[in-house]
Amino acid sequence: MTATQIVITVVVVLVVVAAVVAGVLAATRWSLRQQFGPEYDRLVAERGGRADAERELRERRSRHAALSLRTLDDEARTRYATRWADIQARFLDEPEAAVADADALVGDLLTERGYPDAEVDERVALLSVEHAHRLDDYRAATGVVATEKATTEQLRQAIVQYRAVITDLIGGEPLRLAGDPTEPAATTR
Repeated sequence: MTATQIVITVVVVLVVVAAVVAGVLAATRWSLRQQFGPEYDRLVAERGGRADAERELRERRSRHAALSLRTLDDEARTRYATRWADIQARFLDEPEAAVADADALVGDLLTERGYPDAEVDERVALLSVEHAHRLDDYRAATGVVATEKATTEQLRQAIVQYRAVITDLIGGEPLRLAGDPTEPAATTR
């Protein structure tokens, strides 16, 4: 082989390796975006770059994979749906207490499913692996719980957000009651 052929071969090999590496990185990025949805973009913006955000998301996958998560059986689903129905029924008379109880219900649900008893940030990180589409709801609702003087509308929004999270965690629709505060208000024409 001549020196020119060796140089051309080395250049071709380097180009092929670079293309493979770029393809793997693109596939990984696509996979993370698909799995984490808006959480991917939020974390990229928060961390100021994709590399740190993607590293964090991969770490979340690893921590999540180490959990022994369980699916709720029908009895547990019914029990949580009944608790949720009781919370909804109390919302009109005791909105603050109902929202606090909804937060506790989510905590109990997470514990029964096998998530560790952790701070909200760690719960969000672990939930993001399978429930990324509900993180904004969970963050907003827990923010209302942390607020001392939440307005009635903020409390109503929190109960709607908790309903979405609970429905997702239960794996189906919770029981509905007449006058459900989580239903959109009827519009008048």
